[in-house]
Amino acid sequence: MATEQSTRTPATGSGDTRIHNIGYRSYDGPRLGRSYARLSLYSQSLRGAYGLGRSAKSKVLPMLLFVVMCVPAAIMVAVAVATKAKDLPVDYTRYAIIMQAVISLYVASQAPQSVSRDLRFKTVPLYFSRPIETGDYVRAKFAALASALFILTAAPLLVLYVGALLAKLDFTDQTKGFAQGLVSVALLSLLFAGIGLVIAAVTPRRGFGIAAVIAVLTISYGAVSTLQAIAETQSSGDGIAWIGLFSPITLIDGVQSAFLGATSAFPGGVGPSNAEGVVYVLFTLGLIAASYGLLMRRYKKVGL
Repeated sequence: MATEQSTRTPATGSGDTRIHNIGYRSYDGPRLGRSYARLSLYSQSLRGAYGLGRSAKSKVLPMLLFVVMCVPAAIMVAVAVATKAKDLPVDYTRYAIIMQAVISLYVASQAPQSVSRDLRFKTVPLYFSRPIETGDYVRAKFAALASALFILTAAPLLVLYVGALLAKLDFTDQTKGFAQGLVSVALLSLLFAGIGLVIAAVTPRRGFGIAAVIAVLTISYGAVSTLQAIAETQSSGDGIAWIGLFSPITLIDGVQSAFLGATSAFPGGVGPSNAEGVVYVLFTLGLIAASYGLLMRRYKKVGL
């Protein structure tokens, strides 16, 4: 309990001088360390990606986009059950490609939310004071956004899978397709999270970050699709696959059409060959690794 001591000043003084012993004591409890701090940062960032623990206004857009992702899947399931269809109208690997505009909007809204406030209010050096380091911060933010994207993209696939089983479609085929779809969206989540965070970390202004992410994802896809269409009209089939390397969504499309048995969205429906697919995989993994490296360099400078 705090104690209070009082001493009087000499006669030359006009008042009393008091010394307060407020009883500060050192902390003797458990110290949870870097792993706990990293896990806490990951969980808070993941919750923040869906507005949990924040204001009601912050929940509207991510929850709305989540619903928009799942509603078409639910409608497809209802139609398949009602008509007793022999297969789902859309393959599991195709669903994310069809809904890529919604996914891009989610990345554009949540990547700046994840990192821009820390940059704007200059709180990043406080994170690095102790106990976490630069790598801990970057890995936690990267993993949180990738996990949020995986939830967004895997949830409708789960709706399709459950609906297919309710419609009594072939269990083996549906399970195989569902597993292939999960692999595809996991790779998509890592790629989009890396690109979104790198762009958002450039500026502390959230609005600029949102605009930049939308521009990169949509303009690259539009430009690549246009060039592929031109290549098809000029009967340059070999060029279509190589052009697809320059857009995130066509990269994922190429990987899954080459190795996961998916139908390609490329003009003519012809995706890359297995040899070209290896290049797609290496290019995709290289972009993910490059995104992580750029984030590390960025936050090493910010944390100084």
